[in-house]
Amino acid sequence: MESLKVISVNISKKKGTAKIPCQQIELYESGIINDAHAGDWNRQVSMLSIESIHRFEEKTGRKVQPGEFAENITTQGFNILKTQPGDRFFNDQIELEVTQIGKKCHGNSCIIFQEIGDCVMPKEGIFCKVIKPGKIKPGDTLYHNPIASSNSAFYLDEHIFKGKVIILSDRAFHGKYTDKSGPEIIKMLGDFFYKQNWKFTLHSQILPDNAECLKNIITQSFNEKTDLLITTGGTGIGPHDTTVDVVAPFLQKQIPGIMEIIRIKYGTVNPAALLSRSVAGIYDKTLVFTLPGSPKAVREYLNEIFKILPHCFEMLYGIDKHKH
Repeated sequence: MESLKVISVNISKKKGTAKIPCQQIELYESGIINDAHAGDWNRQVSMLSIESIHRFEEKTGRKVQPGEFAENITTQGFNILKTQPGDRFFNDQIELEVTQIGKKCHGNSCIIFQEIGDCVMPKEGIFCKVIKPGKIKPGDTLYHNPIASSNSAFYLDEHIFKGKVIILSDRAFHGKYTDKSGPEIIKMLGDFFYKQNWKFTLHSQILPDNAECLKNIITQSFNEKTDLLITTGGTGIGPHDTTVDVVAPFLQKQIPGIMEIIRIKYGTVNPAALLSRSVAGIYDKTLVFTLPGSPKAVREYLNEIFKILPHCFEMLYGIDKHKH
């Protein structure tokens, strides 16, 4: 198991200021006692490696002390950028769960950015929440656990993200038509997951417009712990459009906003888009989206869905980024 050494522990009583090294810090359920960034949110504790600081010093010629980048814990000996949200750092005293890699740069409130015009924290810092309260001091060792918990399994390097695409089309199923929407979804999903640096597998299956067949495949997909299930076709108001009627009763929670905004956005240009009954939601930890059957509509829907997809999984796996 890989480990890192704690070089410095640092706190500040005001946000937007450098943190001051201290003899030890004490973690509680909301972060670090007497630190400005404590609270009921996802960035309770920040970490930055001394290796990142040294690279910044070499690049800029500016000497940087631990805590000047506003990190709570300055580390050494382990590339913390190898972590993913859901990984944990622990010893016999404390436990932290990684919630975020990097952050938006707030240049106006960063002393070093104002001075140099650059800052390493937004690119190479990581953020955590407290799982087990306790004390940390310089010289302590923290161990990296990439197999954090079942609730965070989606984010682990070892996890293989499972995506499944179901194409509903009588003509494609009987070989009278070459489906184009399914391959388009597979391509777009592959590009998206690759950019996220997530391991993944993608499978597709063509079904006839048959409610019972769809119900059986959906049930099978849930039993296989599929992470993302997407259907294409059967979302309209025609006599064979039964996809939404089959899928909706499975959903434990619906996500109506994403489909509403897509219908409004594209329906203003093409009123026919307003006839789509597409739905989105979750079953256990499977995200489900029903898309229309045309390649153009698939592209339009996915381009909007990709904007919320990472946050959907963060919420499913208990990483709350709502509070700032």
